Amino acid sequence: MYVADSRASTSAHAAVRPSAGRRRAAVAPTVLALGTVSLVTDVSSEMVTAVLPLYLVSGLGLSPLGFGLLDGIYNGFSALVRLVGGHFADRGGGRHKWVAGIGYGISALCKPLLLVAHALTPIGVVLAADRTGKGLRTAPRDALISLASTPGTRGRAFGVHRAMDTAGALLGPLAAFLILRATVDGYDAVFTVSFCVAVLGVLVLVLFVPGGRGGPGGPGEAAPAERPTVRAALALLRRRDLRRITVCALLLGLATVSDSFVYLLLQRRLGVPDRWFALLPLGTAAAFLLLAVPLGRLADRVGRWAVFLAGHGALLVAYALLLTSWHGAGLPYLVLALHGGFYAATDGVLMAAASDSVPDVLRSSGLAVVQTGQALTRFACSLLFGAAWTVWGDRAALAGAAAALAACAAFSLTLRPERTVTA
Repeated sequence: MYVADSRASTSAHAAVRPSAGRRRAAVAPTVLALGTVSLVTDVSSEMVTAVLPLYLVSGLGLSPLGFGLLDGIYNGFSALVRLVGGHFADRGGGRHKWVAGIGYGISALCKPLLLVAHALTPIGVVLAADRTGKGLRTAPRDALISLASTPGTRGRAFGVHRAMDTAGALLGPLAAFLILRATVDGYDAVFTVSFCVAVLGVLVLVLFVPGGRGGPGGPGEAAPAERPTVRAALALLRRRDLRRITVCALLLGLATVSDSFVYLLLQRRLGVPDRWFALLPLGTAAAFLLLAVPLGRLADRVGRWAVFLAGHGALLVAYALLLTSWHGAGLPYLVLALHGGFYAATDGVLMAAASDSVPDVLRSSGLAVVQTGQALTRFACSLLFGAAWTVWGDRAALAGAAAALAACAAFSLTLRPERTVTA
């Protein structure tokens, strides 16, 4: 367990955290600024995500296997660069903002390229570049949130950020839906507007997110005891709690069906017309938005691992509902509510739990290790699920995913990490 009682770590925390009185009243300004960036950026990205499954499957005629390959690229390619982004952010001490900014910029530039990509290979290249940007920015952004919060309030801080992020995820599909209804060349219009909004998100980051050094090594602070390296980041897995968290994230990620497949399954079960498809992510986003902060605060009080596993329990119930013969009007609302609850209980909570086992000087790299493992297994899940759907059908594929999720969740109960404190 890492105990940050050295003068260097104390000084680093003082540079990025609000006073005790202020943090009881609100989260750090850095968290709110990053939340605003994520809100704007998610409006852009979710506009594309909402229409991409239908655009690829119905518009371009891809098979479920072909879509699974692209969806795996979209959700898992960032794993290849997350460690790179985390390493450069930690190595510079104060580069978290700028490494994240490069990532946001790359993703923004990819949006207009979708206008000219109409085949599997070029679309795959564009999506890979977009996810490269996401991979660069995710760990530095989450490190900034973690370092700007105390161990006892990290769940709430991540909950607030994820709630703001999800507000953008709620507005993005709605914007895509309105654009598709109002324009003739709907998909091209969605990609164009998405690019403009993404540029706005980069500007908010540059202008409003603090750019000073927020970790060890800043002006007037003691130098860190060790220089951040990729080897040092990977060596963090020798810590028992972080190793257990990472293993569980890998196993559960391997049985987590991507959002796009969940929406396609709902559409096929209920016969949702194509023009309404872009609204399905709104249900997930609404539940995520409402539950992110309460579940983050609950994780701070009762334990992050319990909330994390409960979130996967909610996802398992959603899978079970999709496998039943029930076709009632309440099915989509219940499935999407459980889907959003899953994200509210796992996304930020996992990062808060991992932060407890990672020292400040390697915070970005350490979080990237967990994120990388999870992204790689979700990439594998997309490929496997798409192949299973193509060969055996959607119900058999989902049944297999549900069985795997139940088994992985049961195993994760035996690997419950101790609660660790870094300051």
